[in-house]
Amino acid sequence: MTDSATPPKIGKRERLVHAAARVFYEQGVEKTTIADIASAADVPVGNVYYYFKTKDQFVQAVIDTHAAVLGEVIAGIEPLPGPAERLKAMVASWVDQRELAVRFGCPTGSLAAELDKRADAFGGEPARLMSLLIDWARAQFVELGRPDAAELAVAFVAAYQGISLLTNTFRDPELMVTEGARLERWIDELAGQG
Repeated sequence: MTDSATPPKIGKRERLVHAAARVFYEQGVEKTTIADIASAADVPVGNVYYYFKTKDQFVQAVIDTHAAVLGEVIAGIEPLPGPAERLKAMVASWVDQRELAVRFGCPTGSLAAELDKRADAFGGEPARLMSLLIDWARAQFVELGRPDAAELAVAFVAAYQGISLLTNTFRDPELMVTEGARLERWIDELAGQG
């Protein structure tokens, strides 16, 4: 759910955050050093501390970036005429990222899984991030008239997280394509029952 490319002509802080998101995604939070982030952002390591004192501050900024990217995706599909179309557009956005999933899995899911291993679980921030997507999906299923909207929202997100893991594990982007098509059929069936 996050774009790995750094946007052109942005300030140092934004370059650092985009670089941190990319490096955390590619090699994990624990293996990443502040020097790795500085190098990826093309910012002298001494300048980093002006913006971020700790790696945890980078982690929080990356979580906020993931939330913002999800918000942008949602805003982009919100004008679609109905909830089924919006849900299927979300699926399409996941399938479009399948080559990244092959290499690194889901950016949000990978980050959440890694941070959950910490004693503090990063203060529940990964759960808050996942909740944004689940809450959005629940609202779509409610709009479809589904009394089981909360359960369907969890199943929807779980299907994506699961296929991201399998796509990464087997290094096979077609798994994501196949699951995307299945999810679209599932959404159509649910919309017909609503």
